[in-house]
Amino acid sequence: MTEKHLITAASCLRSARLFNLLAIATTLLAASLFGLGQMMADKKLAFLPMAMSLPPIMIWLAASIFVYASIAHHPDLTVRHYNKWAGYRYYAVVGTLTVFSNDLAHLPTGWAGVWALFLLTLVPWASYDIWKAGRENWRDIEIEKEVH
Repeated sequence: MTEKHLITAASCLRSARLFNLLAIATTLLAASLFGLGQMMADKKLAFLPMAMSLPPIMIWLAASIFVYASIAHHPDLTVRHYNKWAGYRYYAVVGTLTVFSNDLAHLPTGWAGVWALFLLTLVPWASYDIWKAGRENWRDIEIEKEVH
């Protein structure tokens, strides 16, 4: 026996934007905490900016796997497309900076330069994707679910 289920256009749009919105929010939160830590820290607490800024990134990195997986099999292929590229972008930026951040931190800009690079590579690109998803022609989708 099957049951019809409606997925609204608004729900599709929200799903297409979700990964990017949360990635931007956690990135901005972490960068703000880094800046706050830099204002508060003295020489004895030089680790404070990183200690304050890394937990949101680590929590989102773990949670993003569940968000990505929950949207990966969405019935709308356009939603899947936006989710796939948001994941590729986020994991590429975070992975690359994880590998090179210690070397980049030795440049004159220090860790602030690493955070600036993180912000400048992720936020505009993800924001453009959110804007682009809003311009898509989303439609309601009716699917059949098997009822046991």
